[in-house]
Amino acid sequence: MRLVSLAPSQCRTPRPVTGAFVAALCIAAETLLGVLLAGVTAVASLTWVYLPGILAVSFLWGLVLGLTTALASVVAFDLFLTGPMWSLRPATGEFLATLLIFLAVALPTGVVFVLSRRARAAPLGEQAADTARPSYDRLRRIADEQAALRNLATLVAHGAPPPEVFGAVARELAHVLGTRHTVIARYLPGGDSLVVSGTWNYEKIVPAGTRWNLEKGTVCELVYRTRAPGRVGGYEDNGMLTSRLRDGGVRSSVGCPIMVGRELWGVAIASSNTPEPLPADTEERMLEFTELAATAIANAQTHSDLIASRARVVTATDATRRRIERDLHHGTQQNLVSIGLEIRAIKSVIPPELDQVRHQLSVTARAVDGVVTELQEIARGLHPALVARGGLKPALSLLARRSAVPVELIVPAECRLPERLEVTVYYIVSEALTNAAKHAQATTVRVEVDLCEAIIRLSIHDDGVGGADPARGTGLASLTDRVSALCGRMEIISPAEGGTTLRAEIPRETAISLD
Repeated sequence: MRLVSLAPSQCRTPRPVTGAFVAALCIAAETLLGVLLAGVTAVASLTWVYLPGILAVSFLWGLVLGLTTALASVVAFDLFLTGPMWSLRPATGEFLATLLIFLAVALPTGVVFVLSRRARAAPLGEQAADTARPSYDRLRRIADEQAALRNLATLVAHGAPPPEVFGAVARELAHVLGTRHTVIARYLPGGDSLVVSGTWNYEKIVPAGTRWNLEKGTVCELVYRTRAPGRVGGYEDNGMLTSRLRDGGVRSSVGCPIMVGRELWGVAIASSNTPEPLPADTEERMLEFTELAATAIANAQTHSDLIASRARVVTATDATRRRIERDLHHGTQQNLVSIGLEIRAIKSVIPPELDQVRHQLSVTARAVDGVVTELQEIARGLHPALVARGGLKPALSLLARRSAVPVELIVPAECRLPERLEVTVYYIVSEALTNAAKHAQATTVRVEVDLCEAIIRLSIHDDGVGGADPARGTGLASLTDRVSALCGRMEIISPAEGGTTLRAEIPRETAISLD
C-alpha cells in the first residue's frame, strides 16, 4: 500500500490577520442584529446571535482565535445589549454565565480544528485509522463535559436553590461517566460525618439531606483520609452506612474529592451495582469534571450560607423583639399601671374642697393610661405575643378587628405553622393593613391565607388608589428580605388607580428546617 502525504499547501490554515478581521466583522454584524431584535424579544435570549460567528472563527482559525472571539462577543453583548448601555459588568452572574456558554461553544470547535489539522498532517493509512477512534472518543467526552457545565452554569445564573444545583451536578456527572448511581456529599466540620447534598438514582439508598458517619471501608472515608481519588471494590463490614449500601445493591464505588478554594468541601461518588468494576480512567475523568464543576458548587454553597446567615439574623431579631416585648409588658407597663393606681388612690382621699387638685390628678391618671395604651401598641409591634399563644388565625382576626379599613379575612381553621412563618405572615398583613389605611384610601381589604402541602400562599388586595412603590419605604422592603431569608418570594402589583395586590409564597419545609 502506498502512503500519501499531504503537501504543505493542503494543510495551510487561513492567515490569522484575516481571521481577526472576519471575527471583528462578525461581532459587529451580530451586535447590530441583536440591537434590532432587542425590541421584539428578550435580551437574555439573544446570546444565540453570536454563536455562528464563534463557531465559524473557531472552526476555520483555531482555538486561540475562537476563544478570543468568544470573549470579545460577551463583552459586546454586555456593552451594547445588556442595559445600561456602555456599562461593562464582568462580576455579575449573567456576564459569567454568558461567557461560559460562549467558551463552551468555542472550545470543542477549536479542538475539532486542532484534531483535524493533526489528522490532515498525519500519514494516511491504517495508522491514521487507528488513531481516529481515540480522538473521536476524547472529543465526544469533551463535548459531553462542556454540555454538562453549560447546564450547571445556566442553573446557577438563574439562581436555582442549592439542593437543585447539587442534584444537577450528580445527574450531569452520571451522564458524563455513563454510570447509573452518583452522589454529591459535603463533609461536616469535625471530619466524622457528611451530609448527602445531591443524588442521581440513589434516593432509595442514601436520600438527599441525610447525615452519615464516616465508616472505614467506605469510599467517602477513604477520600477524606487521603484527600485524593480512590475506589472501594466491595462493602463487607457491618456499619450502618456500609450495610445500607450493600443492601441497596452497591457493589463498588469510586470517589473524588471536591475542593472549593483550597479546602476539602465534599466528595463526588460514582457507584456500580454490577460485578464489573468501573473503568480504570473513572478517577481521572471524575477529577477533571469536579474541578470544573467546583465553581457551580461554590456558588450554590455561598447562596446556601447566605440564606442560613439571613435566617440566623431573623431569628436573633425575633428573639430580641420578644425579650423587649416581655420586658415592656412585665416591667415598664406594670410600673405605669401601679403609678396610675396610686394616683387614683391619692385622688380618693383628697378633700372635696380641693377640686382643682382632684381634677389635675384625674388628668394625670388619664395621661398615664394613654401612655400604657401606647406602650401596649409598641409592644405588639415589636413582637406579636398573641401569635405564640394562640396561633396565626386569632392574631390575624385581632388585626382585622383593629383595622381602620374593613377586612375580609380568609384563613383555614387549622392554621398552626412554625413560629417564624406565623410571625412573618403576621408582619406582612399588619404592614399591608397599615398602608391601606394611611396611604391607599382603600374602602375594603381582602386577606387570604392558603395552606398548600409544600407552600404557604398569602394574598392581600385593597381597592385603593394604587401606585405603591416599595422602594420609597423600609417596611415592605424589610418584609421582602425576611421572606427571602425563608427561601420565599414576595411581589407587589400596584397600578395607578387599580388598587394594590401583595402576594407572598414561602416553602413550609424550608421554614421547618430553619427552625
